[in-house]
Amino acid sequence: MKKVLIYKSFERFWHWTQAILIFFLMLSGFEIHGSISFFGFENAVTYHNVAAYAFMILIVFAIFWHFTTGEWRQYVPTFKSLKSQLDFYLFGIFRNAPHPTKKTVLSKLNPLQRLTYFGLKIVVIPVMVFSGILYMLYRYPQKEGITALNIESLEIIAVLHTIGAFLLVAFVIVHLYLITTGTKVLTNLQAMLTGYEELEDEGDKEKKSLNNFENQEG
Repeated sequence: MKKVLIYKSFERFWHWTQAILIFFLMLSGFEIHGSISFFGFENAVTYHNVAAYAFMILIVFAIFWHFTTGEWRQYVPTFKSLKSQLDFYLFGIFRNAPHPTKKTVLSKLNPLQRLTYFGLKIVVIPVMVFSGILYMLYRYPQKEGITALNIESLEIIAVLHTIGAFLLVAFVIVHLYLITTGTKVLTNLQAMLTGYEELEDEGDKEKKSLNNFENQEG
């Protein structure tokens, strides 16, 4: 095994800032929804809007970083070994079965993670952002605002925003569980804190394969 820098500085900053903002948006959002009481309704609305703007700014920087570094390729879905990965999470992990895919610097995500993150970035996050923007720019009858944005009702927007919120909550719960499924319980968490993770040395792997081939030939 060899320690490899797998998560770069901005990647870790983006991950943890995004996590903090999502948790704060969930907390303030559910208070606005009337599910909990913590900040007070008016404060919750203000805090939620400020966090939403911060989240959108972070998204812009993240998109720029992913495309300029080529890291966007990490999220391109693949169905290769998808069934094996699903079987591993459902059954194999409880039998100490070997992980069906190997993590590398160029392939940090397994097929199931790729598919999940792709759906999150292409569907869930955009739904949350655009429905949230429509919420903030909605022109109430008694309030002057953007006359072009004359939406008859917030009901559809509210339903979409709420569905997106629950999907995001489900993702966070599953994500918190999956970070414990590394070599050790805290392996994945430590990797996202330090950037380094122990991966199989590809050079040693090639040497072993060559040795095995030579032994078979001998």
